[in-house]
Amino acid sequence: MLTLNLKPIFQARGIQKPYTFLVKAGLSPASATNIINNKIRTFRLDHIELLCRILVCEPSDLLLFKPDKNQNYLPNHPLLKLQQQITDNNWQQTLANLPLKQLKEVTQNIIQNKENQQ
Repeated sequence: MLTLNLKPIFQARGIQKPYTFLVKAGLSPASATNIINNKIRTFRLDHIELLCRILVCEPSDLLLFKPDKNQNYLPNHPLLKLQQQITDNNWQQTLANLPLKQLKEVTQNIIQNKENQQ
């Protein structure tokens, strides 16, 4: 089953009030509430595009896949890539606790990666 997985993205972006953030970005209050509470039945393409633009992410970042226990999936099925990975979701705290030398190295790596992508 596919579900929205916005909480880690909001956390990574430092968004403490997702509802307000989404409404200010242009979503209707009803759509923002449904998206935050994962109560949407249809996901409009313009909403996907808006979320990706304002959260600086890809559509696949918005989704989480939980396989149905009654379904068998081949080990290389593309949906399995959308399963939740076990990671430390508190990136800000991790960065805050890095020694300054390592933080500078991480920053330099990020800058180099961005330059290589352009």
